[in-house]
Amino acid sequence: MGAFTKEATDANWEADVLGSDKPVLVDFWAEWCGPCRMIAPAVEAVAEAYADKASVVKMNVDENMNVPQQYGIRGIPTLILFKGGQEQERVVGAVSREAMEKLVEKYV
Repeated sequence: MGAFTKEATDANWEADVLGSDKPVLVDFWAEWCGPCRMIAPAVEAVAEAYADKASVVKMNVDENMNVPQQYGIRGIPTLILFKGGQEQERVVGAVSREAMEKLVEKYV
């Protein structure tokens, strides 16, 4: 994880994502996924830019099976924005930093 992103796990999902008082952008990724590695610097940059207004967490789909299955994650990277414990928007595939910022900006 970077300095501004946190790791989400099946164990801390409820508290860190669903229970957050701020919007949470979740990056579902895997070590072997090229596009996931490609967008990682942009995910970290968005986490830094919105550090005081939103949380950005990364969930490794190979290490955590329950949550990705619960949300029907089929392709990675998948970015889901949660607010108030509810999924608001979902983007599948590699997207630009600008697209991530627009997504977060709608909910902060």
